Amino acid sequence: PDSLPKSLLVIGSGAIGIEFASFYSALGVDVTVVEVQNRILPVEDEEISKLAHVAFVKQGLTIHTGATVEQLRNTAHGVSARLRTANGIATEIAVERVIMAVGITGNVEGLGLEEQGVRIDRGHIVVDEWCRAGAPGLYAIGDVVGPPWLAHKAMREGVLCVEKITGVEGVRPLNPANVPGCTYCTPQIASLGLTERAARESAHELRIGRYPYAANGKAIALGETEGLVKTIFDAKTGALLGAHMIGAEVTELIQGFAIGKTLETTEAELMATIFPHPTLSEMMHESVLDAFGRALHV
Repeated sequence: PDSLPKSLLVIGSGAIGIEFASFYSALGVDVTVVEVQNRILPVEDEEISKLAHVAFVKQGLTIHTGATVEQLRNTAHGVSARLRTANGIATEIAVERVIMAVGITGNVEGLGLEEQGVRIDRGHIVVDEWCRAGAPGLYAIGDVVGPPWLAHKAMREGVLCVEKITGVEGVRPLNPANVPGCTYCTPQIASLGLTERAARESAHELRIGRYPYAANGKAIALGETEGLVKTIFDAKTGALLGAHMIGAEVTELIQGFAIGKTLETTEAELMATIFPHPTLSEMMHESVLDAFGRALHV
């Protein structure tokens, strides 16, 4: 289309759905988001999801969680959608456009992959730690091998795959726990490693730190006081298990935690690290300190 729609329905509230929803809402489009799970951004930490939900509603988005789209019907003016909300009530909404953002499936049909011994699982090629796809000389990387569906994850897979093929020494398999995830919406969202729920389910004793944007001088100067940096540590070993952030420029900040986690850092090294002032990155330091009862600027 050569013009913006007045209204838009986004089905699915993962990173892709939320990015489109946030983008179009910022341009003045009336956006409705429908998510079958009981919260938006279901792979993110629950605390971050709740903060994002509040921020998006404040911006004017209409969000239905625990809801399904039962029917889409073309009309003379766009699309009529029948929704089933969380309380079981059916309702009809009319929108000009619909974006289906419920996941990614590999384009693997009709290629004869199964005949070569390649296994397909829910639309994705199954590979080993070196991206070998189960047939001699056949490798697969990126979205076609499954989540996380991220460009930087695909790039790393491509590098390690080729290095393994060419015999480069010291090649390491990709560790999904060290892949940062970024959602480019407003406010930005970034995460790494285990969520709080996943960490607790892994029987870890946890130390959790939080630091709000509202307490950071640089955030105040920028007028970006909505946000949070959350860090999760193993209480016994001090290992960084996860980091979860929402707010201005967190997609840039998360790499600091990614480096630390890749180097298997503990809370001791992070607390001893000098963070420059005044910066947003100071919130990362304060969150780590807070996890161990040592926050300085609260």
